[in-house]
Amino acid sequence: MNPDQGKAVQTDCECDDAYTLGPLQMGPPCCDPEPVIQVEDLSLQYSGKTALQKVTLDIYRGCITALIGPSGCGKTSFLSAINRLTDLIPACQVDGRIRVDGRDIYDSACNVQALRRQIGMVFQKPAPFPLSIRRNITLPLREHGITQRLTVESITEQVLRDVGLWNEVCDRMDTAALSLSGGQQQRLCIARALALSPQILLMDEPCSALDPIASGVVEDLISRLSGHYTIVIVTHNLAQARRIANYAAFFWVKERAGQLVEFGHCRDIFESPTHELTAAYVNGIRG
Repeated sequence: MNPDQGKAVQTDCECDDAYTLGPLQMGPPCCDPEPVIQVEDLSLQYSGKTALQKVTLDIYRGCITALIGPSGCGKTSFLSAINRLTDLIPACQVDGRIRVDGRDIYDSACNVQALRRQIGMVFQKPAPFPLSIRRNITLPLREHGITQRLTVESITEQVLRDVGLWNEVCDRMDTAALSLSGGQQQRLCIARALALSPQILLMDEPCSALDPIASGVVEDLISRLSGHYTIVIVTHNLAQARRIANYAAFFWVKERAGQLVEFGHCRDIFESPTHELTAAYVNGIRG
């Protein structure tokens, strides 16, 4: 972490007290000063074109970290590198190091399937499988070797309760997931990610395709997951970042590549940024 980043890291927690809504039991207070993800000198290229350049950033356990900045500054690429979705992109080259719980995820010995079970991903547009509501949860469980019927049924009900969807769908579990509203589909996708008991959730603008009411429901859900999961979320909605995030990382395009400009407690980034570009962006002057 660079010196500017280091100044922003504190051991006191700025989050609300842990609480429970529905069956989801919250974890310990967030903002553990020990990072769960450590990114060092991360650079990423697509067909020789640099998308990210020399990004160094720590992500803290149990916290929500918002990635903010204009389109094209590498925020989604940063997310993709954390659970190696970059492996699926032809001519994508990743340099630098990413450690999760101290383990280098780009080491040749890394089990990528296990990594993606540990690090769930929710995309910008709700993307349920073209299957029933039930099978959207049970299919990934079975793919990962969880096949005992009672266990599968228990996990399915639990994660749907965790995202506030169970009472809305429990009497139509075998209907098509695509028949759900956009907000319900996104909550189903979050439930699908939670079913594999991840440690980390990556979210790429999960509310941007939703109407304001559905967006508010999903945003409340994300806030409720804080402390129980480590969440990294890309958002262009600065008000949303201020409402839900504990930390914020501001990216910008410099020399035709995405670079990290400033990182710190969310309140500091919005109220007392140390970099003039950050101040211009959060005040609507640039970007």
